[in-house]
Order: sequence, then C-alpha cells, then structure tokens
Amino acid sequence: MATDPFPQQLPTLDRLGVTDLLNVSPSEVATEWLDAFSAAITHSDVGAVVDLFLEDGFWKDVIALTWDLRTFEGRNDITKLLDARLAVTGLRELQLLEDPLREPVLRKLLPDLALVRFCFGFTTMHGKGTSVVHLAPLPDSTWKAYVLLTCLDALTDFPEKVGPLRNSQTNHGTLEESRHQEIEFSSNDPTVLVIGAGHSGLETAARLKYIGVHTLIIDKKPRVGDNWRDRYKALCLHDSVWYDQTPYLNFPSTWPLYSTAGKLADWLEGYAKFLELNVWTASTIKKSSWNDTTKTWTVEVNREGKETRTLTVKHLVFATGLDSRPTVPDIPGKASFKGSAVHSSQFTSAANYIGKKAIVVGACTSGHDIAQDFFDHGIDVTMYQRSSTFVVTVKAVAGVLNATYRDGFPVELADTYSASLPHAVVRRLCQRIVPLIAQTTDKDILDGLAKVGFKTNLGPHGTGGVTLFYGRVGGHYIDTGTCQHIINGDIKIKNGSAIEGFTENGLRFSDGTELHADIIVFATGFGDHLDAVREACGDEIASKVGAVWGMDNEGQLQGVWRHCGHDGLWFAIGHMALSRFHSLHLAMQIKAIEEGILNKADVVI
Repeated sequence: MATDPFPQQLPTLDRLGVTDLLNVSPSEVATEWLDAFSAAITHSDVGAVVDLFLEDGFWKDVIALTWDLRTFEGRNDITKLLDARLAVTGLRELQLLEDPLREPVLRKLLPDLALVRFCFGFTTMHGKGTSVVHLAPLPDSTWKAYVLLTCLDALTDFPEKVGPLRNSQTNHGTLEESRHQEIEFSSNDPTVLVIGAGHSGLETAARLKYIGVHTLIIDKKPRVGDNWRDRYKALCLHDSVWYDQTPYLNFPSTWPLYSTAGKLADWLEGYAKFLELNVWTASTIKKSSWNDTTKTWTVEVNREGKETRTLTVKHLVFATGLDSRPTVPDIPGKASFKGSAVHSSQFTSAANYIGKKAIVVGACTSGHDIAQDFFDHGIDVTMYQRSSTFVVTVKAVAGVLNATYRDGFPVELADTYSASLPHAVVRRLCQRIVPLIAQTTDKDILDGLAKVGFKTNLGPHGTGGVTLFYGRVGGHYIDTGTCQHIINGDIKIKNGSAIEGFTENGLRFSDGTELHADIIVFATGFGDHLDAVREACGDEIASKVGAVWGMDNEGQLQGVWRHCGHDGLWFAIGHMALSRFHSLHLAMQIKAIEEGILNKADVVI
C-alpha cells in the first residue's frame, strides 16, 4: 500500500501533555485567544498571529483571503499566506459570535481529543465572512489554534438578493412576458452558460442569478431532472434529507428521510421553475471557441434540434455530474452472448426481466441497488465483486452526520462547520473512527459479509469513504439493507477470479467456472470528467485544463468550484451538500471577476 500522505498526527491530550481539562470555560478561552489574534491582525504582526497556532496547525481559506480554496499546514505556510495576503485583503472587524448555535463549546471528538470550537465574524476589503476556530489545550493552560477557517459569505457591494433584498416591485400581468424574454435572451446574451441542469448546475445558476449575473442553463435531456429520472427506478439517495437540502428552497417537513431519484427529479424541475432559472432543455453545444483577447466564448447551441443560437459568453460552467461517460470493461466474446448486456446508466428496472437470470458486475452503490432490484422482483441474481468494497451502514453514517445535519439546525451553519476541518484532519479522524464503527455499530453486518465471502475494506489507509469519494468517486457502499440479503444468500456472490470472456449463456471466469445469465448489468463506474469539455470545446481546450477531480497536495479538490487552469471555464461537480455549499463561492468568484474585483493573476501564494 502507498505511504499515507496524511499520517496520523492529531493533537491528542497525551501528545500535548495535557491531563486536566476541568473547569474550562470555552467562552473565556475563545475570548482570550480572539483578543490576542485580533490585536495581532490589527497591527499586521504576522509573527504574533502565527504564534497563536500549533506548530502543525492549519489555516483553511474559502475565497476570503486567497479567492481560492486553499489549506495551509504548519506555521511556515501560514506565514507565507499572511505575508502575501493579510495587508491586501484588509482582514478586520473580528467579532466573537455567541448566539446559541455558534457559542464557544468544548468538544470531545475522541476520548483523547478535546478542542474548543468557536466562531467569529470578519470583514475584508470586498466582503464579509465567518471563521471557525478549533483550539487545542497546552499544559500551561493556554490554548492554540489547531484549525482556523476563513470563509467568505457575501460580497459587500453585491449581496444575494434574498430576504429583505428580494424583489419588492408589484407585478400586474407582465411577469409571463418578462420571463419569456429573460429565458429566450432575445436582446442580450448571458454572461454565464451552465452546461447541465442537474442539482449542481441549477444551484450554481440560482446563486449567480441572485447575485446579479445573467445566466443560462442548457441540458441535452428533454426535461429538468431527467438526469435522475432516467436512471434505474430503484435509485434512492443514501444521504438524509437535511444533508441534501437545496439553497433558497428547503424540502418540506413532509419530505422522506431518503429521497427517491424520481422524487428528486420532480423537485429539481420545480426548483428551476420557482426560482425562475433560465433553462433550455433538449439543447447541446455544436461548437465553441475561446477568444483569449476578449476573454469570451463563442458558443453555437443546437436548441431542440430546430434552431442554432450563437451566444457570446464570458464563462462556461460544466455541471455535467459525477457520472460522466459510462465505463465498461472490454471483455472478449460479447457478440456471442445471446442475452442483454448494459451499463448501469442504461438499466431502468428489473421488472423487465421477470423469470430471467441476472449478473451484476460491480459491488459498490449501483451494484447493490440493482442487485436489490433484481431480488425484489424474484429474479435469480449474482453480484460479481471485482475488488473489495468499503461498506458502512446508513445507521453509522447518520450517527456522524446528524451531529449537525438535523431538524432545527441551520443548514448553512452545518455546512460551515463541516467545511471547517481540512481534509488532512478529516482523514486522521476517520482513521480513528472508521475502525471503531467496524468493530461496534457495523460489526454484525461486516462479519456476516465475511462469512459468505464478500470482501470488505476500511478504505485507503483506513479512512473509510471520504478518500474514496474525493478520489475515485466509488469503491464504497452505504448499506440500506442489501447487505443482509447477501448474508442470507438471496443475492449470490462471485469473486476471486477474473472474467475471461462472454459465452453464449453468460460469463466465463479464469477459475474455469461459468455463470449463466439473460441480463448482465455493468455497474462499473464512469470515465473522465474532461470528456464533456472535449465534446463541447475540443481537445485543445481540454488539454489546457488541469486535473478536475481528486485532491491536490493541500487536500482541496483540484479543479472544481475554483480556477481550473483555463480562464472562463469552471466545473460545478459534487454531491448535494458539496454543491449547495460551494455553488455560492463559485458564483462570488465569477461576480468578482465581472466587477473587476478579482484578477486571478494577482493572487499568487
């Protein structure tokens, strides 16, 4: 196994030499630290600021100081950040936030890890934001920052048009025509063209609209939500309703805890309508070109196969999803197979195969969902497991997420708390928590799977699903009940032997065995996120874009929600919570560029 890039170095009480945390007042600890921090910031005393951090502390920034998503680890890197950006950003007006949900609190994250968490508000030259600080104790009863997050919440001169800033004009019969003109872009071109009307595209467009940027969304599907509606009918979200909320429009209190794909599809269609987003469905890009002098794109859009519109836009946002081009292994002999073989993206329902035999190739989320669908329809099904799978129960996941994502807790604050810990810290925590869950909450399920030969793991370096999601976007399964059917033998398992080829009646394996099937579903994932760029913009543009998904050496997504290496080209990709949070930050970056506030060339650290 490769060396862990984030070795476990949590500031545990033993490591810090702390034995007594009795009579700690979190409010007093936070106030004393923030007073010293504020004084050092006011006097631009970088040395004094850095001295308030542990030697291996972190400063994580979400576009507040860097106009980027950055994480600085250790005093040397934090010094470089402050030397480069403290004076020019004008960090000031630091104020402790003490409302009930943000008041300082001593949190025992692990039996030997205790941190005081508190929040403070701040302003910069161009905006205002929220900071979350996690302080660690020292033997002399002082506290130093292990983690500090600075997150920009709003642009001072260009706030979101929500709440008291909403449209206050009366309308007497002109709304329909004005909306028609707005959607058609009859007299002007959009500033931003978003490709993809899934949740990420819609949420990004909504953020842009209500921050004052003219935006058009196009999608190749006939209806908004079809990217969910057209998937297999058994598809259901494995994240809770609180984790999957959409910005500006929350699910009603009657919404089920785990939404079905069809229900979410209808919600997104309504979301686009109620937030008055400009969407052209059944539309694709025929051709596009970039003018590096004017910093604009010329885009030819084929609309509903009837007309071609040529648009000049400043920004392209690719919101084409985590599921890009389907990946199917090249297996010899497919022409000889008498049955059907499809990728999971083409599969709709096991109801079409009553009385047949099925094989599902792949043992992660889609593989489990589809195998469950076959079982529910009384179909003989075998799951072929190519490699071990990280399995965690939905109960265990809920136990972690429900600490912040729950009824009565503001989702915006939950997102900020969730984002406050750098990826390296989350990994270190997971290396402690994941094995503990495996030995307690999930022990019976994992032991049962092992007995029937289903292979599991604890994720890369024991970090669970976090690294898998931000790496390969797969390799894991959040169990909603299918594992018990595997344990019971209702869903058979085949593994430990490579597929050699198709036969007339199924698949042949290297151990000499053959599985018969009438339908084979390949739940084998998806390809490169740059495929959509190559299709819309050509290979030359795609070659200038850096890596899109996956973590950089700071633990940030490489090219998503931030500058990707090519001016005027962005990626909006992620699960519901990630898109909800960072869609605002992408919108603010674009708005800042359009208003002349941000020039990426000026921000180099």
